[in-house]
Amino acid sequence: MALGGGTFTVQNKKLPGSYINFVAASRSSSLLGERGTVALALPLDWGPDNVIMEIDREDFLHGSRSLLGYEYDDEKMKPLRETFRRARKVLLYKLAGEGAVAASNTLATAKQTGTRGNDLMTVVRANVIDPSKFDVLVYLDATLVFQQNAVATSGELIANDYVTWAEGVELVVHVGEPLVGGANGATATSQVWQTFLTKLEAHSFNVLACASETAEIAALVVAFTKRMRDEVGLKFQSVVYNVDADYEGTVNVANASSMVYWTAGALAGARVFESLTNAIYDGENTVAVDYTQTQLEQALEAGKFLFHRVGDSVRVLEDINSLTTLSEAKSEEFKINQTIRVLDQIATDIATVFNTKYLGLIPNDESGRISLWSDVVNFLTELRESRAIDAFEEENVKVTEGKNKKAVVVSLGVTPISAMTQLYMTVVVN
Repeated sequence: MALGGGTFTVQNKKLPGSYINFVAASRSSSLLGERGTVALALPLDWGPDNVIMEIDREDFLHGSRSLLGYEYDDEKMKPLRETFRRARKVLLYKLAGEGAVAASNTLATAKQTGTRGNDLMTVVRANVIDPSKFDVLVYLDATLVFQQNAVATSGELIANDYVTWAEGVELVVHVGEPLVGGANGATATSQVWQTFLTKLEAHSFNVLACASETAEIAALVVAFTKRMRDEVGLKFQSVVYNVDADYEGTVNVANASSMVYWTAGALAGARVFESLTNAIYDGENTVAVDYTQTQLEQALEAGKFLFHRVGDSVRVLEDINSLTTLSEAKSEEFKINQTIRVLDQIATDIATVFNTKYLGLIPNDESGRISLWSDVVNFLTELRESRAIDAFEEENVKVTEGKNKKAVVVSLGVTPISAMTQLYMTVVVN
């Protein structure tokens, strides 16, 4: 007779033998979350309406013409080039309100609304091999972007990135018929921006950029940032131009609105242990950066993110946000963006671990809380090893049962590390 064997759930077997369970060792999910995503809204001449597009560097470099209507090196694409200097990904929204129209002609309608559609042209010519059929071409400016040969009727024309075909139109040879009537519509209204921000609530990102010089729109972005950070728990920073927000979640760029894009990309791309203080500006803009020492000091006191000249280069003066009013809850450290990045990383990543590994899955008993404690400690250890925080005492990390059986409470203390920014040296001369 064979001895008993197999696996077990509880220890209730009758036969003698070996009952063995194989269980994978617990692996913490608390790896540092990846940074580098900027949310951005622009008054584009081409692109889908009411959609947030997720674009990475490769998409931008190799697909910007079909996505956005222009090659990546076109002047119209400068805001995105500035952002992608340091950003990894952009959540892009086309600002297009009332009055946005797609260009059209007798044969086709531009696939997207906006003025870029007016630069499209269709050409119909007789096919060389079979003159009873037609070759249909689409040009964007002077660039051929679509061609289909030997077509008998318009119903045979296939889908493409630039136009949709009119139904039931007879194909007639013509050397070129431009599409006309394309319009961007109202792009710089608070209503259009509010639509963008509402859609953005469903996405995760590190930085929200707003280069608008309209005070009402900038105020809308600042208010959205405060609500999402403090009430919803979505941790990101916004970058605005010339707005004294007095808030650690908002960075106030002082030089020019055009510098918002590079700043947003740099803040998003900065790793949790990095500082942008003294970072070299490597973008395309030319801005006024000649300040006196007094002006630089005043800018820092006012919570302004400023670019200044150091030798032959343009650099970030200090990696700070717009917070100027300090309190017991918000000390001097909260003015430093590196500190905010660390705190946001802790909030976001621990929440992600809890939501994916524990929420609705792990019992709220001593073993479950010990497992959560272990994941929190492992995460903080990663931060310490990356030199984002100082050493911490594991026994100071507490995971306890909350006021009801469903709740757990995590208490911990961390000391974020900041980059060196000042040198005080005493030299004794003998």
